[in-house]
Amino acid sequence: MKTFLSFIIVSMLTVMAVPAHASTAVQIFACEEGENASEEKIEELASKWLKAAKTMKGGANLQAFIYYPSAANMKTGDLLFMVQAPSHAEWGQFWDGYKDSPAEKADAESRDIVLCPDSNLFEVVKVN
Repeated sequence: MKTFLSFIIVSMLTVMAVPAHASTAVQIFACEEGENASEEKIEELASKWLKAAKTMKGGANLQAFIYYPSAANMKTGDLLFMVQAPSHAEWGQFWDGYKDSPAEKADAESRDIVLCPDSNLFEVVKVN
């Protein structure tokens, strides 16, 4: 009986100790290229922004991607800039500290090359 009771208790604790399924947070910005924009300039600015963002609270694990349309019907913007955080909690920490941050300063410096006025935050769940 003791063995059975121990098994039940250990099983229950194991189930409760498993973390909840965490989903990735992705912010996708629709961006417009400025007159003097080039892919090289945009990528350089995005890299500078990401380096600044990684210095901030919640930004250490951010990843960034640029989506240039190859065969896409872009209703708004010329390209997409995607920022991915491992969780909504990390994204929230980062976003809460964005005002007057190094990342916001890098963003402000790039506005004549690329402007990203519209965005959406998504929960991303990997399908197996």
